[in-house]
Amino acid sequence: MRLFGRKNEPAADPADGIGEFWAWWAEARPELDAMVAAGEAERLAEWIGPAVLVVHPSLVWEIAPGLDADQALVVTSAGDPELRPIAHRWAAAAPPADALWEFHPSRRANPHAMDLTLDVGGYEFALDKLVLGLRAPHGNPRVDVVAYHPIFTILDDETRTEAALLALDWLLGEDDVARWVGDISAAAFEPIDAVPAVHLPSVVSDLASGYRDEQWALLEGETATGARLIATARYPLRPVDHPLFDQHIAITLPYAHRDAEGLPTGPSLEALRDFEERLAGRISRLNGQALLAAHMSAEGQRVLHVYADPVSETAIHAKELIVSWEEGRPRVDVVGDPGWIAISPFLT
Repeated sequence: MRLFGRKNEPAADPADGIGEFWAWWAEARPELDAMVAAGEAERLAEWIGPAVLVVHPSLVWEIAPGLDADQALVVTSAGDPELRPIAHRWAAAAPPADALWEFHPSRRANPHAMDLTLDVGGYEFALDKLVLGLRAPHGNPRVDVVAYHPIFTILDDETRTEAALLALDWLLGEDDVARWVGDISAAAFEPIDAVPAVHLPSVVSDLASGYRDEQWALLEGETATGARLIATARYPLRPVDHPLFDQHIAITLPYAHRDAEGLPTGPSLEALRDFEERLAGRISRLNGQALLAAHMSAEGQRVLHVYADPVSETAIHAKELIVSWEEGRPRVDVVGDPGWIAISPFLT
């Protein structure tokens, strides 16, 4: 099958692929609706699969019951932070939901999850038989999960892990798994303190209630040369909360007044605080299109890490602000970083 006369291969730019997908969807919609009405699931997959491939070959898609519409088309990164912005931009470009179709960039929690049964490796995987060992270390905004189901004793490691991950998506929704679940393992034996899987959403809800207000964490460490480093980062700090912020803006400010360990003091400390306040003011006027995620001070310079939607003017504002910096030569570096690799040590 061809997508509007071009071979079904990934577009060079995912933005082009997204545009092609929705142009195709508008034209193919009558036939797609007819397939749904006729229950032609295999034919529907033959049409939709190649169209999603044009957006990006590693995206995962599925059709699920809708929250408001009859059907939900889900195109997801399947937990890959590098692909999450593409999935969300695909969904942002979607037409308005109607009675038949709605569109999502991640799997939603299924309110009837405990009634679901899936074929896994030729065996029935029913969630009402799934139990979980749960650990939520004090001060850690994630719960570690050990999953067990009777069929896990006869499945290989990879298959039972895939089944456990799918079950967590059904129970919590894919984004809340990314937010609140830490280590995940699928065991061939039942944990001693296991609880029925139906309790997981309430455990996560209790955990999340302690992180509703904005928090910052103060951290200390060393640079590669052994110098003292002080960092401040938002906590919890998770790319899943800001899926369109895949542009990394690093603002480097050298400072003149520092102590014996290279950390800012006196006038430099005041100047840095003033700069950060002015930066925060600029960001607040961007209507949620950017975020100051963290800053680090060491060896006579402070680096502020900002993540933004590339369509915003955040980088322009940063470059305008550094013009007034009087201590040394500041700079602004702008790169794509959908996985927030530049601040990976601070990710929760």
